[in-house]
Order: sequence, then structure tokens, then C-alpha cells
Amino acid sequence: MIVELSHRITEGMVTYPGVPGPVLGSHLTREDSREVYAQGTEFHLGTIAMACNTGTYVDTPHHRYADGPDLSQVPVDRLADLPGVVVRAVDRPSVGMDLLDGLDVRGMAVLLHTGWDRHFGTDEYQRGHPYLTGEAAAWLAEQGPALVGIDSLNIDATPPRGERPAHTLLLAAGIPLVEHLTGLAGLPDSGFRFHAAPPMVAGLGTFPVRAYAVV
Repeated sequence: MIVELSHRITEGMVTYPGVPGPVLGSHLTREDSREVYAQGTEFHLGTIAMACNTGTYVDTPHHRYADGPDLSQVPVDRLADLPGVVVRAVDRPSVGMDLLDGLDVRGMAVLLHTGWDRHFGTDEYQRGHPYLTGEAAAWLAEQGPALVGIDSLNIDATPPRGERPAHTLLLAAGIPLVEHLTGLAGLPDSGFRFHAAPPMVAGLGTFPVRAYAVV
């Protein structure tokens, strides 16, 4: 069984406050293509202008650190076909050590299920979201998971000019992050493989992914 874990990207959608929504366009319309190809043959060549932090996306170390590996440099085995584990934190303000202590997460995709995805696309999604505590982020950075994901606005708390310990510690350890996941309620606690590979774009640290799990 394949479980979809990504938000659909649509024209003008807001993923994160202050980040512009995507703009869809055409390089070649179907109507114009009729002048290019044989009669009865037509194509559409689309365009998209988009901030990289749109929809469900992966953060690589380059997002936080100028000399960190970018989308083209993170090995695909850190992004795809990963054994997964879900940490349940629904209706909690944060994910702390009480939920992680004792878990074996080395080499795993650790997915933090807060249930906040139910607010995606609304003003409520952008305020008071759950996050990973700094203490828990430090523990994860030491334990060596392959990847950490969350179904919330941000893996860190987002006060104005606030620190970002989860991004700082996990990306420094070479652990990619996936934010704005959805559908984690449909996964078992373990026993699945997680996939969230972006295109190999040199010089970028973040990009949307089609995240999914194979149960």
C-alpha cells in the first residue's frame, strides 16, 4: 500500500507566512503548439515561478549553512527508501524527549505526527504550531537518523527573530528535514519505507518533494 504524505501545490497557495505563492504559466500553449506540430498533435509546455519553500519540501544542510551539501549533493539514500518510524504527538504543543527517549532511530526516517496538517491552508496553520524542542533535536542529532520530518508549519518554534535549534543541530549533523507533511495518521508506527527525494538542483538548499510511504 502507498500512502500519500504531500500537500497538493496550487496556484497562489500560501505555505509559510510571507513566502509568495506559486505562479503557473505557459511557455507554449496547446493552441500555439498547433502551429508547431502536425495536424491533430498538440502539447502544453508549462512554467512555474515558485519559492523553494512551497508545499511539502525538504531542507538540506545548504538551507542553513553556506558550505553545507545542497539538493544535488545529499545522497539519495538519505531521502528515499528509508525505514520509517512515526512519533505520535497529536494535540501536544511540542515534541520533547518524553516521546523520544528509548527509541532506536539510527538510519531511520523519523516522522513527527502532530496532526497540525488539518489546518493547512488556513490562518490557524500559521500560528501556535507544534515543533521539536531543542533538547529533542540535540538528542536526535546524536542518534543519527537518516531524516526527520514533521506535519507542521516548521520543525522549530517560530517567534520573531527566534533561534532555530532543530534546523541548526540536525542540518549540521547532515540530517535532511521534511516540513509540511500530511497524512501521517494513515501510517503505522513502524514497518514502512519513506520516500521524499527532490530534483538535483545545484546551489539550492530546499525544494518541494512528493513524499510518500510504502507500507
